[in-house]
Amino acid sequence: MDRDRLTITLRTDLLRRLDDIIDGVKIRNRSHAIEYLLSQSLAPKVTQAIILAGGKGVKMRPLTYEVPKPLIPVAGRPVIEYTIEMLRSAGIREIIIAIGHLGEKIRDSLGNGKKFGVKLTYSEETGDLGSAGALRQARSFLDQKPFVVVNGDILTTFRISELTIFHQEDKYICSMALSTKPNTQGYGVAMLRGERIVDFLKQDKKQTTQVVNAGMYVMNYAFFEYIPKSGSASLEDCFVKLAHAGKLAGFSFEHPWFEVSTPVNYERAIKSWKIILQVKN
Repeated sequence: MDRDRLTITLRTDLLRRLDDIIDGVKIRNRSHAIEYLLSQSLAPKVTQAIILAGGKGVKMRPLTYEVPKPLIPVAGRPVIEYTIEMLRSAGIREIIIAIGHLGEKIRDSLGNGKKFGVKLTYSEETGDLGSAGALRQARSFLDQKPFVVVNGDILTTFRISELTIFHQEDKYICSMALSTKPNTQGYGVAMLRGERIVDFLKQDKKQTTQVVNAGMYVMNYAFFEYIPKSGSASLEDCFVKLAHAGKLAGFSFEHPWFEVSTPVNYERAIKSWKIILQVKN
């Protein structure tokens, strides 16, 4: 990322407060601290999000014959409720939930969002549209501004505001959160060149300790130009097109992250999330 040198003079009391946020890891020095605070203050405000919650959860059957995957409980609460809270904590109050399989159960469970302090709207998938098709279906609910998209089956302590601050609206059409997995089998492995994702590796059991698509994105409205106008379509195919066009950024994070997509992952999430909640409380 290009940078220009700038000399500034600050009040001594402000410098002391600036030094208080320098931790040597996330905030390395005064220059980094000033840049971080300015990026937070000047970043475009993202106020809308879409949660993709329409999948059939085939790998979680027989449980998902009766319960939609986003309502699967972890530590006594549906997975999707943690996602709603994550979005709310980032200042996002308008959330569109793309529903399909057993969508009425999601609607009945969450209602209009008042109990979570947000407004929930539902975009009902007609037929099997795929992840990108479901996003296309929800397009009419969006303003023509950057918005967040989150998969409905993930658990994380990552702050989505970090991704919205990172996103450069004038440079990239989409910014993707990336997590590190000890084994990447079954995940989309990103090839990075600096902050830009240039391609995705094919699944290979031999790949280890690589960054993978974490199912959280900030997108410009122009993203819809990369989605086919009709039929079923996957976000993965759209991301490949964006990567090859130089319009896809990657933001790596180290917070705990779980995808509740298989029985093995679900069991791991149950055990780990309980500990995480105990530490937080």
